[in-house]
Amino acid sequence: MTAPKSTEPCPVARTLDIVGDRWTILILRELLTNPSRRFQDLEASLRGISPNTLSARLKNLEEHTIVTRRLYEEHPPRAEYVLTPKGRELGPALQALLVWGRKHTG
Repeated sequence: MTAPKSTEPCPVARTLDIVGDRWTILILRELLTNPSRRFQDLEASLRGISPNTLSARLKNLEEHTIVTRRLYEEHPPRAEYVLTPKGRELGPALQALLVWGRKHTG
């Protein structure tokens, strides 16, 4: 599956097209702090997110090869979500948001 190409000339805008939706950064935070997470784990840690929204955000991240879904044997079959190397490269950006938030909010 190939991610849709943006026609946006600005790299910041192109990045926000991928990770700028509500909840996406928080999903990435969860996956950066926990090497792999099941859907239910993500849903529980992101209070207020609907299952449909979580599913849509994960699908978008998969389409852009930021997250991969691994199936493992269990009945019923279950999946876990893991950041790809490309996804882990977003770590410094989230770290910068953390530092800024600690300094300038609440």
